[in-house]
Amino acid sequence: MATTKWTVDNMHSEVHFKVKHLVISTVTGAFNNFSGTAVAENDSFEQANVNFQIEANSVDTNQNMRDEHLKGPDFFDTEAFPLIKFESTSFTKTKGDQYKLAGNLTMKGVTQPVELDAEYGGMEKDAYGNTKVGFEVTGTINRKEYGLTYNALTETGGLALGENIKLIANIQLAKEA
Repeated sequence: MATTKWTVDNMHSEVHFKVKHLVISTVTGAFNNFSGTAVAENDSFEQANVNFQIEANSVDTNQNMRDEHLKGPDFFDTEAFPLIKFESTSFTKTKGDQYKLAGNLTMKGVTQPVELDAEYGGMEKDAYGNTKVGFEVTGTINRKEYGLTYNALTETGGLALGENIKLIANIQLAKEA
């Protein structure tokens, strides 16, 4: 069978995360620099091989002091661990436009299996004749499983940061010629 390689179109993609702060509100952040590919049989994404990497130093929560803290050893330790990597082990259609994307996520030197939901948005040609597809990938990971264990206590003894991190990636892929 012929394979098709797809590359992440960074101009039309985004990677966000959400974490609870003080258990009363949610803080949203993004990673601005990332890349990835999907290799699939023809134009079908069933069992595609997906590889994705994020430059941890590109974390952006719209607050400079917080971003610098996130880049440091308490969190991502971007000097020692500059990349966050994902490599798929399976990509399975579940129903309609819904897929399960399973794989290994490596962050701060720790690799853990994850299962993410992927919703296929469709396929179109852009104004230049390039074939594009879109996916929204979502899931939740526990940051402590990756060595991101820093936390502070509030005045009442509660934790300042939630452990579960929601991941939301809207990814547009371009078909390579």
